[in-house]
Amino acid sequence: MSERAVLAGGCFWGMEDLIRRLPGVEKTRVGYTGGDVANATYRNHGTHAEGIEILFDPSKISYRQILEFFFQIHDPTTPNRQGNDIGMSYRSAIYYVDEAQKAVALDTIADVDASGLWPGKVVTEVEPVGDFWQAEPEHQDYLLRHPNGYTCHYPRPGWVLPKRAAAE
Repeated sequence: MSERAVLAGGCFWGMEDLIRRLPGVEKTRVGYTGGDVANATYRNHGTHAEGIEILFDPSKISYRQILEFFFQIHDPTTPNRQGNDIGMSYRSAIYYVDEAQKAVALDTIADVDASGLWPGKVVTEVEPVGDFWQAEPEHQDYLLRHPNGYTCHYPRPGWVLPKRAAAE
């Protein structure tokens, strides 16, 4: 049975393009989440972040593995900013669907901070999931349709947490 993850880490196009490729990710869609406007749109999304909804098979990829990749492809140490994108729409956030996801999120953030591999302390918000307003069709699968389109997301080889011991 699929599980759901909702993340925000800057422009949703780049996150979707990289996360959709992970083994075990079944479906992605981009949209607006974590804010104050009902029926959010690109032109009117209030305090929502650009986010991604991920449906994944937990027998093939864990929530922790998704979060570790999330922290590798965006800079979680820059408040309200990713690359040239500045503003609340581009904040880093994890929207957990249950207490187990919240615990994994907080644990992963603690490990990222303790690793010393990132350029500063994590500013990623951890909040309960709320409404997710699907973005317009032109934003879905954007980088598949525009392979040379803008993105500020890429895997950073130096930002990889050490493998955890089997006893953990």
